[in-house]
Amino acid sequence: MQTTPLKPAAANADRPNSASPDHSTAATTLTLSVGGMRCAGCVQVVERRLMQHPDAIAATVNLVTGKAWVKHRPQVAQAALMTELFEILEQAGFSAQEAQLGAALSADTEEDQSAQNRRLAIAAGLLILSVIGHAGEFGWFHLPVLSNIWFHFGLATVALLGPGRDILADGWRGLMRRAPNMNSLVGLGMASAYGASTVALLYPPLHWECFFDEPVMLVGFILLGRTLEHRARIRAAASLKALFALQPTQARRLYAERSAITQSGALNLDQSQLIPAEALQPKQILAVLPGEKIPADGLVLVGETSVDESMLTGESRPVCKVPGDEVSAGSLNQTGAIALEVERVGDRTTLAQIIQLVETAQTRKAPIQRLADTVAGYFTYGVLAVAAATFIFWYGVGTDLFPNVLQAGVSHFHHMSDPGQAMAASPLILSLRLAIAVLVVACPCALGLATPTAILVGSGIGAEQGILVRGGDVLETLSQIDTVVFDKTGTLTLGHPTLTACYLLDPGGSVDRDRALQLAAAAEQGTHHPIAIALRDAAADRQLPPLAAQNFQTAPGRGISAVVEGQMIHIGALDWLRDLGMAIAADTETVPGETRVVLAVDQQPMALFTVKDDLRKGAAATVAQLHLMGLQTLMLTGDGPEAGLAVAAALDIPPHQVRCQIKPDQKAAAIAQLQEQGHTVAMVGDGINDAPALAQADVGVSLQGASDVAVETAEVVLTTGQLVDVITAIRLSRRVFAKIRQNLFWAFAYNTLGIPAAAGLLFPLSGLLLGPATAGAFMAFSSVSVVTNSLLLNYRKGKLRPSLPLSSDS
Repeated sequence: MQTTPLKPAAANADRPNSASPDHSTAATTLTLSVGGMRCAGCVQVVERRLMQHPDAIAATVNLVTGKAWVKHRPQVAQAALMTELFEILEQAGFSAQEAQLGAALSADTEEDQSAQNRRLAIAAGLLILSVIGHAGEFGWFHLPVLSNIWFHFGLATVALLGPGRDILADGWRGLMRRAPNMNSLVGLGMASAYGASTVALLYPPLHWECFFDEPVMLVGFILLGRTLEHRARIRAAASLKALFALQPTQARRLYAERSAITQSGALNLDQSQLIPAEALQPKQILAVLPGEKIPADGLVLVGETSVDESMLTGESRPVCKVPGDEVSAGSLNQTGAIALEVERVGDRTTLAQIIQLVETAQTRKAPIQRLADTVAGYFTYGVLAVAAATFIFWYGVGTDLFPNVLQAGVSHFHHMSDPGQAMAASPLILSLRLAIAVLVVACPCALGLATPTAILVGSGIGAEQGILVRGGDVLETLSQIDTVVFDKTGTLTLGHPTLTACYLLDPGGSVDRDRALQLAAAAEQGTHHPIAIALRDAAADRQLPPLAAQNFQTAPGRGISAVVEGQMIHIGALDWLRDLGMAIAADTETVPGETRVVLAVDQQPMALFTVKDDLRKGAAATVAQLHLMGLQTLMLTGDGPEAGLAVAAALDIPPHQVRCQIKPDQKAAAIAQLQEQGHTVAMVGDGINDAPALAQADVGVSLQGASDVAVETAEVVLTTGQLVDVITAIRLSRRVFAKIRQNLFWAFAYNTLGIPAAAGLLFPLSGLLLGPATAGAFMAFSSVSVVTNSLLLNYRKGKLRPSLPLSSDS
């Protein structure tokens, strides 16, 4: 099959998701923990203030995790910049400090839980006392003290000066800094209700109604809503918390020499000592007993055991470990005692990198969040304007147009200074109450929480399943893909081909089969390509003495050359050697799925090798499921058409969707061509040759065991190494963004309907008026409902990973 001509690769700047911050440049980024953010409006303020610094290039703030990510000019000293950013945020009314690993979970302490319980008790007490006051007004029962108006005046005073003080103070600061937030809206409502009621109480001739229960109920509902919201956020971070809890606190260090331990094959615990895990250093020797967590990434020296790595890879089956195998910090040693040599500690361990990746993913915003952020930036100003318009309308003309609203105001709001006196509500108090209801019912928090809570839960679920996603922007793009492109070797196949045959191209020449294999293995020392490994393994199996080689030169995706015992050796694809001017007549029959490479000695073709790589488990079912989900699949390979088309046929990938004998840069060009045709493309690969294609794709997906370049370039890493998790990742992204769309719909619909209802718009049609306390209850419910809806993702996470054979459920 001929390679289809392709257009040049498009620049990464033109990719649809290129607007997201580039988190790969760690040296030019800072992560801050920001306190005092209450709503999406606060997020906008923090981002604007951070961007005021002349060295800041980009800033992203997450309301749920309370973190801010700042990309800055590389030549800037980070310590000085961080101090300056702290000062900027403190001047804006926010606290800030350097973010630590797992800082998003620091709120879930026993002290914090105790504070949340106290807040919940206060909220319940305020609401109960307010209800008792209303019950007395409606004549249900009358308590001599609790139904007295002066008691409710005192209760409202205590509520505002006590639990409501922080709301009032923070709201006032926001107004003074011209950055009003949710506390500004609620604080204005509470202060207005309390002030008008106090005037009515102290000056009865005005014939105004008192409604002290309203600010009390507002404080109660705000505290209740924030407590429930906080607990829901902690539940949303449960997956990340579970990962963080895997980090061991102690390690059992062995002080015997490494050689003595390996020679004896025994563990002498008399020469061991428990030390803090954070004190570990590379090259130290540790003992890990059954039932203990492995404290650091390391290499097993002595012993055999099974290790539970499920929290790192999502694979529930224990993994057998023998000397020479690698083990990861946080995994659980199950059956045997082992000694290991420490390789990576602290933030360099696999577990720490996973936690950091998940936290970073929760900071990066999805493009869909821009709409909510844009609205939130002007939200509080708009609500203040609507509240003012509501007051002006009802006080100016509304009560004249609808005079029965004054009597309805009594039946709806009811609380008067003299409950025994039947009277209509005053126009001033009615208008003020409706304006207060507008201030209170508005919920910028729902807009701010809609996207990050779903991403927080989704990225945590992904980590549990062994799927690491670099950000919400990646999840959004992954949910929109219509094309999946696969590399062949090591992705659709196992990546461990074996030599199946060797044919001499010059039977009368000086090179026999063993000598040809010996020369090929020597030249292939310069690469870790799967075919090279197959040839070296075959030479080792035949016990052929290794030969020295030098002057290695690699043609990526095509072949390699080297000097072996003074002879120039070329080994690679037939077309590559032909391009070098060698005449090759290779008519040898090969089995479908085999790959052919030719050995040339001093420009003379000498032998043809055939190797075969078996399909990865679940490859055919994975491709079939992608087709059922409505996605098209393509395969790109540097192998010849015989091997490529045979693998494609086994996977039911149409021949016209296969590109054979394709170079690494052509893989990127192939993806660019698809993007120019309007496709959103995910590229699945595993090797260094795939790095350009992974970078070019809208979403790059890399399997575990991939080269460092591939993992760093990819935006989704499948630590399980199971190809079926390509489907798991797509399903996860679709479910997360279904939740985000639901959350945003609810947030916009709630505010779109709630604010007009609070303004009295429904009264002419239905006689409905919304009191401030009821508005406060709706506002609290709105925020909690968004977080709770995101938590529902957890109830179907067990159905994300398909079982084999796969069903048509997408």
